[in-house]
Amino acid sequence: MATSSVTGSGLDIPSLVSQLVTAARTPAATRINSAGSAATAKLSAIGQVKSSMTTLQSALNKVISSADTTAYKATVQADAGFTATTTSNSATGSYSVEVVQLATAQKLSSGAYASGATVGSGTLTFSYGDDKTIEVTIGADDTLATIAAAVNKAAGGVGVTASVVTADDGQHLVFSSTNTGEAGALTVTASADSTGLAGLTYDGTSNSGLSATIAAKDAVVRVDGFERTSSSNTVADLVPGVVLNLTKAAEGSNFSLTVASDTSALKGNLTAFAAAYNATNTLLKSSSAYNPDTKTASTLTGDSLIRSLQQQLRGSVSANLVDLKALGLTLDKDGVMSFSASALDTAIAADPLAAKNMFGKDGTYSAGLSSMLNSNLNSTNGTLVMRTNSLNDQISDLSDQMDALDARMDKLSNQYTAQFTAMETMITQMQSSAGSLSSLLES
Repeated sequence: MATSSVTGSGLDIPSLVSQLVTAARTPAATRINSAGSAATAKLSAIGQVKSSMTTLQSALNKVISSADTTAYKATVQADAGFTATTTSNSATGSYSVEVVQLATAQKLSSGAYASGATVGSGTLTFSYGDDKTIEVTIGADDTLATIAAAVNKAAGGVGVTASVVTADDGQHLVFSSTNTGEAGALTVTASADSTGLAGLTYDGTSNSGLSATIAAKDAVVRVDGFERTSSSNTVADLVPGVVLNLTKAAEGSNFSLTVASDTSALKGNLTAFAAAYNATNTLLKSSSAYNPDTKTASTLTGDSLIRSLQQQLRGSVSANLVDLKALGLTLDKDGVMSFSASALDTAIAADPLAAKNMFGKDGTYSAGLSSMLNSNLNSTNGTLVMRTNSLNDQISDLSDQMDALDARMDKLSNQYTAQFTAMETMITQMQSSAGSLSSLLES
């Protein structure tokens, strides 16, 4: 009688243990993964809502800023010889402007010298303004070029600049005032012990060594007959809140300047606000929608926070529906907001403060909506921030649950392996004992 060659149970213990552990792990893992996927999807959807409402808040802040800041624009008649820049202190009105004279910077020129010629030695002193002076030491070997370089180094671009111009009759040393108007006019003197520097002095008389090729002049401008003299071609507040930049003199010719309110920034910001409002409203609707035909729910269907946000947005408009419509913001039957620039113009023409009273920082509509957005977006206790934190905590907890499940399954795998290994050992021992007994009986 032949003995059996099979030893042990013949079971694939690793495979069997894996199947048993998988069967034990699957229900809990499915539950955790399903909850994690749902929480992650909600976190993403809440993040999109938060981003959209942040964009709406930014758009509202721009509306508030432009509504609280009265802007103006200046219109200047063609070829007027000046441009105009408005400020926040401007006032609407029409003006007649005459540019009598432009401010000019003085230029002084020496007589002609041969190329490379020296002038003399000593100290040149340049005076300008009330009490400003620049002293330059001139050496006996200095040429016009080295004198110009020395002056430029000492002045550093302030008060005077020097250059050498070569003409048909020879080289000329030219000193140019860096400031326009009579206040920038230069006086040039030489030290008492100087040698030959008299040709580079200027005191405004015919006895001067230098000649004025361009005289220092102040600008003269008249607005509605009121005259202003200025050392600069930039004249402020002769027209209230307006800066005039003079470019061409035309004495005896008057040109019109009109200052009017400028609502272009407010209009652009209201257009952007309406777009941001619609984007937020559409997102809230789609993220909480339910399709009865396919019986498919969106990620946040039935979410009380989303319903509350929708109600708050609609409520901010419905509470001010008539006044908003008068200023150009309207909602159609589907809740889509649009803006009419012409309606805003009409409202402001009737009441210049209408836009500020509705859209300014303390405006009827903007103050309420701003408060609502802050309560939901506040980085400390805003509802959207708190919901985001809650979902992150939930996802973290589910991750901890998965780690704990993995640890339990590792322990269960070890238990199953130990049990089946012990069983295999026992079967092997029993088979060995049966074989010995069989051999004994055969003997």
